[in-house]
Amino acid sequence: MASDQEEDEFLGFSDDEGDDTNSDSDYDDDEATQNAVSEVNAHQIGDFEQNQQLPDLNEVGQEYAQECEVGPQHTSGISDNHSVPFLFDLNMPTQQEFPPSPIHQTETEQNHHKPRTPRINNELRLEILLFLLLRKEKHSDELIHGTNRQAVIKFGYTRKAIRLIWQRALAHKAAMDSYFYDSKYHNCGRKRIQVTYESIASIAMGDRTTIIDLARMLNLSPTTVWRMVKRKQIKPHSSPLNPGISEECKMARMKWVLGLLMDYSIPNDPTYYSMYDFIHIDEKWFYLTQKSQRVYLANNEPFPHRKGKSRTKIPKFMFMAAVARPRWGQDGQCEWDGKLGIFPFTDAVEAKRTSKNRVKGTIETKPIKSVNQIATRAMLINYLIPAIKEKWPPHEGERVIYIIQDNAKAHILQNDQEWQQHYKQDGFTLILTQQPANSPDCNILDLGFFRSIQSLMHKKMPKTVEDLSGAVTEAYNELHAKTLSNVWMSLQYVGNEILKHKGDNDYQLPHNKKKILEDEGNLPEQVKAPRWDVNECKQLVDEWRANQ
Repeated sequence: MASDQEEDEFLGFSDDEGDDTNSDSDYDDDEATQNAVSEVNAHQIGDFEQNQQLPDLNEVGQEYAQECEVGPQHTSGISDNHSVPFLFDLNMPTQQEFPPSPIHQTETEQNHHKPRTPRINNELRLEILLFLLLRKEKHSDELIHGTNRQAVIKFGYTRKAIRLIWQRALAHKAAMDSYFYDSKYHNCGRKRIQVTYESIASIAMGDRTTIIDLARMLNLSPTTVWRMVKRKQIKPHSSPLNPGISEECKMARMKWVLGLLMDYSIPNDPTYYSMYDFIHIDEKWFYLTQKSQRVYLANNEPFPHRKGKSRTKIPKFMFMAAVARPRWGQDGQCEWDGKLGIFPFTDAVEAKRTSKNRVKGTIETKPIKSVNQIATRAMLINYLIPAIKEKWPPHEGERVIYIIQDNAKAHILQNDQEWQQHYKQDGFTLILTQQPANSPDCNILDLGFFRSIQSLMHKKMPKTVEDLSGAVTEAYNELHAKTLSNVWMSLQYVGNEILKHKGDNDYQLPHNKKKILEDEGNLPEQVKAPRWDVNECKQLVDEWRANQ
């Protein structure tokens, strides 16, 4: 029995409290109960059938059960040929592995994961009311028997919710009012803090440059002001520094926009030219890197360390870009992207002496020291004109193309003697035209195209000046033609703003949802100008000319 006691202790069985020995009475009193439980477990599990031999793991348990004397009163319910499994069977799952019966679960346990019934919105409330109205008895306000039950089954809401909708409709009918089905759910809870227009507009500009400053002036918390910004009750704005516009410049801007309108469309239906014969050129400095570059890093990723000889003298190149309006086919495919090229003002120079970076005589790319009329004229004649003849879409007969540029001193005019020898070539007539002074919004490149190129260029992270030239060219070529086409559309909308403000520049760049209009098929190729503003501006220009 010592071995049996050691086995019981190993398997976790315990004797009576305070008794350190295993007595026969313990087995006599509890053996029948253990056998009954084992039989029920075996029957429920289904792993053992009658007359089925148990695995070898239970031989010890079966021998132990046969040694114990069981009285007749304990074995009357058990068949003689039924094998009683041992209480601790390694081949049988434990009691914890059996799912509890749904009968013994409480109501809280059964409904623990039941989804909450959604709140009735206004559209569904109206649908329920229409469902009830169709099942109303004639000449009475009573519903047909069983209507509430049908509504509960169809919509999944309680009888009380359905009955309240019907009673509310009857109350409106009794008051001779139309049924108002909006809920009052938005009125519950804490009310939002309201800030008037005057309370913000009366604060000085310098006292509302940050959310914290504005919250302090409004006597609110910064979080409350931040939520108002998210709800667009307060809008942030970055105020740019615009060039000053004189009265003479205003007249020049109005005259310029009026010149972009088709003559026969004025004054009844003023419409802009399609601008397919226009080329915009401009120059821009592209820097090798930015003083501050924002990137996103992984957790515990080391910070990138950038170095440069000077923060104020970052290597840079000047480029001249030339673009025209892209052409699109009837099926919406791009037939020509409108990109004529972007050309750097650089020279290929041999190294005069050997250094640690290169040997003497190595060809290096150096920026032109001074971009003057000589360099600009050479760029137009040697690069732009060949690009136009090579890339311009096929045409018949003579083609007059207007090259629009700003009023920089480095630009040449149409009457330049050397330019007069080259402006007519192979059926092309190239006319140099100046845009109004202090009007970067009248040029396609300054209006948005240069900004897009610069964003793509900085993503490439060039390391040397040679890489800078290649990165700018790649960014220019990678930019989608749709972006350039949208900028051409924006130029026409900017012309409308110039007319509305009588030549001034105190307006925000218009956003006319070109993407939405394009998806709907309503994006116009030629924008119409406001008729009354066109007539007023034309009258102002005529009066100004008469007074000069």
